[in-house]
Amino acid sequence: MDIICMGEMLIDFTPGKEERSYVCNPGGAPANACIAIARNGLETGFLGRLGNDDFGKLLKSTLEKDNVKVLCPELTDEAVTTLAFVTLYEGGERSFTFVRKPGADILLNKEDVSEEMIQNTRMLHAGSVGMSANPSRDAHFHAMQLAKKYKKLVSYDVNYRNMIWSFEEAKAVVDQVLPYVDLLKVSDEELDFVGGEANIPNLMKEHGISVVIETLGSKGAKYFFAGTEGTVEGHKVKAVDATGAGDAFWGGFLSKILMSGITSAEELTEDLIRKALEYGNASGGLCVQKMGGIPALPTKSDIEIFLAQ
Repeated sequence: MDIICMGEMLIDFTPGKEERSYVCNPGGAPANACIAIARNGLETGFLGRLGNDDFGKLLKSTLEKDNVKVLCPELTDEAVTTLAFVTLYEGGERSFTFVRKPGADILLNKEDVSEEMIQNTRMLHAGSVGMSANPSRDAHFHAMQLAKKYKKLVSYDVNYRNMIWSFEEAKAVVDQVLPYVDLLKVSDEELDFVGGEANIPNLMKEHGISVVIETLGSKGAKYFFAGTEGTVEGHKVKAVDATGAGDAFWGGFLSKILMSGITSAEELTEDLIRKALEYGNASGGLCVQKMGGIPALPTKSDIEIFLAQ
């Protein structure tokens, strides 16, 4: 398997055309990234809990339609599938209101993570939302510890959501995660998690992080690698919905890394990182032009045609 994405998969209720109406779309950052990578023709697995309800069944079916291996196929009766209501603003930006007390995603536990599972993948990807409470938090740490043990690449998305937990609690968890991470994604609004942009090189040295990518929205992304840094500009497109755009970007970025045959951080080069960012920016730029998270994720062919133009 090329990559395992672990964490939350949920339902995004995005605004409909009629006033106070919502459209049900599958979402959740790790699931979005997982399907984005699957649409690039890579072998993916999703490790997360879904509720035994109509929404959970929809989400499982969504994964299967994109040939994602469902690593927790049994739906749980202990909690319903998490729901997120999206508010859109001019320019495509958005905010979230979560229905999750708890949601099925937080019930992922250590027993769901096997050594064989981690041994048989090239990369593990996770984010902070799935670590906002136990037992899912412990399951994430367990998976990352195994990934470190078996020298697998680890990707991590800070992806802070203040409706779920406080900054202080989230930062404490992220601080514990950093020593396991090879590829770190942080937005320009999340720089407090890394001590500010100027502190990123020091943070990388302290924790052994190979690459830090700072996302800049429509302006593209900035990279920090091996003592160097640079910016790869985004694409000017008409944005209608930014839901899932960061995940489309990161899914594209990781896809390019994986398609290049990389199996360890030592094999990364600045040229490859720049190419992966160009690919990721194209993926994100395509995503924002459509409504909904997963439905808007582009395929490899979509991205290649966009870049050729």
